[in-house]
Amino acid sequence: MTALVERLIDAVDAESVLTEPEDLAAYAFDAYSEDRLPTAAVVPRDARDVCRIVKIAAECDTPIVARGAGTGLCGGAVPARGGVVVSFARMNRILELDARNRRARVQPGVVNLELSHAAAPLRMFYAPDPSSQKISTLGGNVATNAGGPHCLSYGTTVNHVLAVEYVDHRGEIVRVDQDEPGYDLTGVLVGSEGTLGIVTSIDVRLMRVPEAVRVCLAAFADVESASEAVSQIIGAGIVPIALEIMDRLIIGAVEAAFHAGYPQDAGAVLLVEIAGLADDMDASEAALEKIARSCGAMLWRSARSHAEREALWAARKGAAGAIGRIAPNYYIQDCTVPRTRLPEVLHRVDEIARRHRLAVGNVFHAGDGNLHPLLMFDRRVQREIQAVIDAGSEILATCIQLGGTISGEHGIGYEKRESLSLVFSADDLATMGRVRDVLDPARRFNPDKIFPSGAICGEVKAR
Repeated sequence: MTALVERLIDAVDAESVLTEPEDLAAYAFDAYSEDRLPTAAVVPRDARDVCRIVKIAAECDTPIVARGAGTGLCGGAVPARGGVVVSFARMNRILELDARNRRARVQPGVVNLELSHAAAPLRMFYAPDPSSQKISTLGGNVATNAGGPHCLSYGTTVNHVLAVEYVDHRGEIVRVDQDEPGYDLTGVLVGSEGTLGIVTSIDVRLMRVPEAVRVCLAAFADVESASEAVSQIIGAGIVPIALEIMDRLIIGAVEAAFHAGYPQDAGAVLLVEIAGLADDMDASEAALEKIARSCGAMLWRSARSHAEREALWAARKGAAGAIGRIAPNYYIQDCTVPRTRLPEVLHRVDEIARRHRLAVGNVFHAGDGNLHPLLMFDRRVQREIQAVIDAGSEILATCIQLGGTISGEHGIGYEKRESLSLVFSADDLATMGRVRDVLDPARRFNPDKIFPSGAICGEVKAR
């Protein structure tokens, strides 16, 4: 037993410190599937445990990585240099629901959807809703600034985090609050992917449940027509709660899996959600249908019941899992372009996939131009592994060329860190690095994430 492990056991307890290879294997990967074993995994019960763990890691000069549910798609929770993984499986309580001020205080291990379930009796909900919301945790959502279908209207996680309690590099508890004057340190922590400290509680904004919600479905001959409808809707000054597109391949997969009623003869479907006063629903839907029809919609219908509405959304959010009916593996990208460039970028994504002899399905947050191409492959075929890597890189480069960027909501993590220099200059990276040096001077929190490898030792440190 190493001195590090002995000290962790003394500081927390033996039951909370995992060191056996079969236990550590569960913490060696996330949905990106990099296989990196930590030296130890610790499951703290409260913030005081986290303080002790961070102090010991600092004294032993050991990396430390915070981990939620492990659903991240960029290797953000993978212990790239080993060290200590801090799992928040036990810190999963809703500490306070404040109906009067429409806010909640939660521990980082709370599952996203559980907060909305808890707030439902108060006629409130938590707005950011990534497709993984049934399992992803709020700590992980804060780390990546998660979004979801409804971020078009409601915004991403950063728009709903009011305060953060975290443990800094000294092992001390620090609280930052949006209501405090000065720099927005709360905003700095959201999206930092665990590289600046370890979050131990989060204050979030709750939204009132709208009086009425309606989900509508439009079917088009192709993705380009559906994308044009999205641009026309936003251009008309209409901002629905959500605007989601699925192409023919994805429609077939989700309909086979969920039987939600998506038209399988369509080249693309547009899922539209509107919310507000009940008296406004018919007029709002009529305006949307008129635009969709002008862009070539072959079908328009609205969900007739709450159950049908839920079924349509369950199928949309289960699209990635449904791909298992088509291929044994998939590689999902996350990039954004201006809405007006959607038809062009989708055409180029299709060209890239064809050139690499890969099937591709498109399911995406069309309202804010956030693409999620799913490149399908078989991990047992070496050619296909290299093909999806190359195709993914080309898709990122294409989005940048069209005025977009390399991540909309999944984060950078380990996977995309070398691509960050395609978006930011050396001076930009140096500025970011200086922020990190202030909050984590030893770069012990989640090393080898976000920044390009060369920038860490060269561009950033030299400035």
